[in-house]
Amino acid sequence: MIKEILREENIEVLVSQSSKNNMVFCGDDYFFLHVKEYFVCVLADGLGSGEHAYESSHAVIEQVKQHHHLDVESLMEICNQVLIAKRGAAVSIMKIYYEEKEFVYSSVGNIRFFLYNPSDDKLVYPLPVTGYLSGRKQKYRTQRFKYEPNAKFIFHSDGLELKGAKSFLKRQVPLENNARCILESSPQTADDTTFILGSLLSQ
Repeated sequence: MIKEILREENIEVLVSQSSKNNMVFCGDDYFFLHVKEYFVCVLADGLGSGEHAYESSHAVIEQVKQHHHLDVESLMEICNQVLIAKRGAAVSIMKIYYEEKEFVYSSVGNIRFFLYNPSDDKLVYPLPVTGYLSGRKQKYRTQRFKYEPNAKFIFHSDGLELKGAKSFLKRQVPLENNARCILESSPQTADDTTFILGSLLSQ
């Protein structure tokens, strides 16, 4: 289900989310923010499902909301700390710096991220650190990627079985159309499902 759409001068973003078996609480949570200098986005997948999973993922989101000005690795660390005594969560955080035309990305757990740059027809797929955030000491891998005008990206929780990410990101269609195609082509899973689809606009 398409839940939210952002359209700004530099970027367009669409979020689709559904809960496991239409439960009241979705164990996935997300947040994004566009400011003049950057775009920040976080996706958290609480372990399991239901209210306790939501409690973990939402705690992560609140930290990024309050501290979005920090660098990605610092955000990962404060998200890890807030999960002490909670169930834990897979977490991915991305910042896009418009002036540098650069993605900065870090992920722990089973959230997937794909970036497509059209001029070289290449798909970037950074491998996440395995495991999940739970307050325990954690190593992070922060990666940087240049992007071009009209680059596309998607990242998603493991409830979405996305096959052929490149073929979707190459499509020159409105985000809403692309999102519907992704939903129609992906098998229905009994899990919380969230994906965030974006396009960097010509500047």
